[in-house]
Amino acid sequence: MDFSDQIAIITGSSAGIGQAAAIGMAEGGAKLVINYSKSAEAAEKVVAACKAAGGDAIAVKADVSDDADCKKLVEAAMDEWGRLDILVNNAGTTKFMNHDDLDGLSAEDFEQIYALNLIGPYQMTKHARPHLAKSDAPSVVNISSVAGVRGIGSSIAYVASKGALNSATLALARSLGPENIRVNAVCPGFVGTDWFRNAFGDEVFEQIAEGQRKGTPMGRAGGPDDIKGPIMFFASRASAHVTGQLLVVDAGMLLGMPFKIG
Repeated sequence: MDFSDQIAIITGSSAGIGQAAAIGMAEGGAKLVINYSKSAEAAEKVVAACKAAGGDAIAVKADVSDDADCKKLVEAAMDEWGRLDILVNNAGTTKFMNHDDLDGLSAEDFEQIYALNLIGPYQMTKHARPHLAKSDAPSVVNISSVAGVRGIGSSIAYVASKGALNSATLALARSLGPENIRVNAVCPGFVGTDWFRNAFGDEVFEQIAEGQRKGTPMGRAGGPDDIKGPIMFFASRASAHVTGQLLVVDAGMLLGMPFKIG
């Protein structure tokens, strides 16, 4: 996919889905801001991979839940390349808690999750907007979740944050459309990233992945490379006539298993 001369910021791109999307865009010639909040070493590895793939990249530390850091990320792209074409709001967080345990989440849990999953993308879009408006093919891609569509997921706070992000995607697409800025969202199902494996350990991770394979019509448990294609589609000129869409990418989990008679 052609991203020649395109400048992109991908939040939370030192690993997982963000990393896969960054390298995919770099293969098409993109120049990228790789964002990290903890590991500079991991981010620099992604920068090196992007350069090896044929693109260019810089690493910038920023906490996307902080408005000043969001502004810093945008300014980093402008300082380095003088323009901005693509924003992928990928950074996110959660807290694992059974949905029937209403004592398991505090107001602070909701605030922390909303700060990164909803307010962060809003702040990034706010600061990117004046620069995106000058691009001939501007695009904002929000990484949401099937959780926000189906009401399932790691916790009710996470589900609510992604549902809110889906609604914000529609509102932003409507409000920024007159400036030719497209806003869409990719809603993955389970994605087997290292973050997930580290959170649960190898044994539980494999159990979850096997449950996904048994619970989807396509019999697949997704990985980061399964999500990067839809992200790149929304980010690219190939979707120039598409805005305000929520694309579920979950091997058919949302559909439920095939219905059989007899």
